[in-house]
Amino acid sequence: MLSNGVCFMRLREVLTVLAKSSPYAVKTTRLTGLSDDLDPVKDYLYIETDIERDFLKYLNLATVGEKKIIFLCGSSGDGKSEILTRYSEKFKEKVHFHLDATHSFNPKETAIERLNKVFSDYENNNLSLVVGINTGMLGNYAEEGNYSLVQAAIKDYLILRKQNDEMIFLDFECYPKFKLGSQDCSSDFTEKLLKRITKKENNIIRGFYDKELLEVDSDTTLCTNFELLSLPSVQKLVVELLFKARLIKDQFLTTRALLDFIYYLFAGPSCLLENIFTCTDSDIVTKIADFDPVLLRTKFIDQYILRQKLELDSPAITEFKKQIIMKYPGVVKLTSPESFIRLFYLLQHEDIGNNFHDIFNDSFSDTLLDKYATIWRLHRASDSAEEKLELKKFYRDILQVAISKYNNKNAPQLAKDEFLITSRSGKHLAVKLHIKQDNRSIKQSATDDNENVGYFLAHLKIDEISLQPIKISINLLGLLIRIVEGYQPNKHDKNAVVLLDELLQALHEIAVKSKTLFIVTSAGRNRIHDAEGDATVLEVSED
Repeated sequence: MLSNGVCFMRLREVLTVLAKSSPYAVKTTRLTGLSDDLDPVKDYLYIETDIERDFLKYLNLATVGEKKIIFLCGSSGDGKSEILTRYSEKFKEKVHFHLDATHSFNPKETAIERLNKVFSDYENNNLSLVVGINTGMLGNYAEEGNYSLVQAAIKDYLILRKQNDEMIFLDFECYPKFKLGSQDCSSDFTEKLLKRITKKENNIIRGFYDKELLEVDSDTTLCTNFELLSLPSVQKLVVELLFKARLIKDQFLTTRALLDFIYYLFAGPSCLLENIFTCTDSDIVTKIADFDPVLLRTKFIDQYILRQKLELDSPAITEFKKQIIMKYPGVVKLTSPESFIRLFYLLQHEDIGNNFHDIFNDSFSDTLLDKYATIWRLHRASDSAEEKLELKKFYRDILQVAISKYNNKNAPQLAKDEFLITSRSGKHLAVKLHIKQDNRSIKQSATDDNENVGYFLAHLKIDEISLQPIKISINLLGLLIRIVEGYQPNKHDKNAVVLLDELLQALHEIAVKSKTLFIVTSAGRNRIHDAEGDATVLEVSED
């Protein structure tokens, strides 16, 4: 039931429960019987997560006399306090909750000293213990605490991800916010939240939206944002943009940051298509801004922007704009061609009027993301002949070719299976190096329970020597593809190049032990060392 206070609120005010500046951003315990006007809205929007379900399972298993310590650990903003306060009252008879191990709340006591006291109390009573703790503080206690058993358990977990029967670690980092399925990426939390905010039945928020539409001074922009974000296709694009920010920009996504991001999509200073790419009040948007479709340099986008700036509207464009404004009145204030490019992007999967916007769909396709997702899935399962061939193409036509081109950039005359060792005075010292796809290691790696979508492990071998697996991120994959196409890496590629250089170093250590060496010049090549023949042995040493 809604309080009288919330009944008189407007939609924009109700949505503030999502903002990081809201008092609802951090859950704290309250005295029984006290409540705030927006509590029903906050409760309605609450999404139960996988880590919460596992946490509740361990709480239900906790019994007096059979004690356990449950560490709920992660980063600031992950949602630890929300989960802990949700169950602290219900389980207080058999579990002691230490809600925030980052602070002691006593000016005469450090956080480490407070934890020492908490673990001392645990030793001297029959209650299980729950500790909400940041990962950094977990490491600090392992080094500075007084309880050796706890310190040893923490070190085992942080270094080896090992747990024991008495001490359980539930880490938000082990519960990825994104998953790659057979068709596309997904984010269970984000998708459920957007659907819950916008669904048409049994929805507190929808009631405020309906009421906002009837207001004399209705917030047209906010209502249009609500309508656009109610579209499943737009929700899917939002998830895809977040996924790209995570993969390409390494954007750390906490629950609080995601809630704040969604708040600005709805209630930012402008229409959704501007909020999602230009809103400077959201940390996530500052990363997503690099995926602004306006930055794509394609024929159709460039021509459209140029024609609009010259005020050369075609009848098709004019008609489409009228249809868009009738359907989504909040876009009437948009006048720049860049804004309409963003609108075409958001509505690329929608059927609207004369569908003028369809001509831009090919411009918006993201081939790198699709390629990465495909290869990531193939490393987890490649059972059919078609899938095995697709995986083989990655190793043969991308990874191995990129390695050869990058290593042999100073000796392009070398063949694909020849590996440059060093160059002196126009002469190149090289070896034959048969680098192959390591199918056995790929199959073994696929059995590991690794849901990390931030990389896949590529496996190579030389003869029968398996190399260390290579972490291929989307940025490194993009670099490999560009190298195959003739690109030369520079300082802007330093993060991806570091991984490539590490691989080349491992290959170099094997190459210098080769039995057969070649000197390659513009005039040809000569074999200079053959351990199994009668050729003169040439020793090569590094300075």
